Amino acid sequence: MREAEADLALLVGAAREAGVLARRYWKRRPKVWEKPGDAGPVTEADIAVNRLLETRLRAARPGYGWLSEESDDSAARLGAERVFIIDPIDGTRAFIAGEDAFAHSLAVAEAGRVIAGVVYLPALDRLYSASADGPARLGGVPIHASGTGKLEGSRMLVTRPNLAPGFWPGGVPDLKRSFRPSIAYRLCLVAEGRHDGLIMMRDTWEWDIAAGGLIAERAGAAVTDRHGTRLAFNAPRPMTEGVLAAPPVLHRGLMDRLRPGG
Repeated sequence: MREAEADLALLVGAAREAGVLARRYWKRRPKVWEKPGDAGPVTEADIAVNRLLETRLRAARPGYGWLSEESDDSAARLGAERVFIIDPIDGTRAFIAGEDAFAHSLAVAEAGRVIAGVVYLPALDRLYSASADGPARLGGVPIHASGTGKLEGSRMLVTRPNLAPGFWPGGVPDLKRSFRPSIAYRLCLVAEGRHDGLIMMRDTWEWDIAAGGLIAERAGAAVTDRHGTRLAFNAPRPMTEGVLAAPPVLHRGLMDRLRPGG
């Protein structure tokens, strides 16, 4: 898919530009305010990065739709053949705290499927990427999800509330839990095999998972919502019903525990 590779190159360049800008604010006490509706914090860096990305990407692809955490949504994107799905800074709380695990998440979706995705952690200079027909890469080197199929003792990126017994009719699995503030980064850690899987039960915004979901998928992980349904993007309500990402055998083990009678 030649268009996907061209879009991927565009996203890589834009992500690196965004990283340069974000680092100008990082650890320099950027202005912070709370979003309405208890939607969490936003900083002047989020807004500046969003403005840079929208200017850069929409100038290069004026016919593409636009969906970003930090832009007012428009129904116009629903009629676009392709759409950018952007989180300018994923892990804003970590960014505010001066931690390094924040990321830029950039994706292009076509007909509900992501065809190009980049996750860039500027403080660590770690760039993950994938296109719909190519391998997942870290810094240009192919990466692969872990090969584990054993659920008990697997290394999962999951918080304790996601392991509440009410979610697990088949029994709560005994997992080794870890956490990272950026959802996009968590998906890339699954793609890299540094963790076996990711579990999120709450509804999740598309911009948090579009790029990282493709990267994990192209690395060999199964990526679905909490019901086991493949993710679809550019929905009128741009949220998915949770997300699970894990090697296929491990993913089936999770689904067996999540389904009644599992």
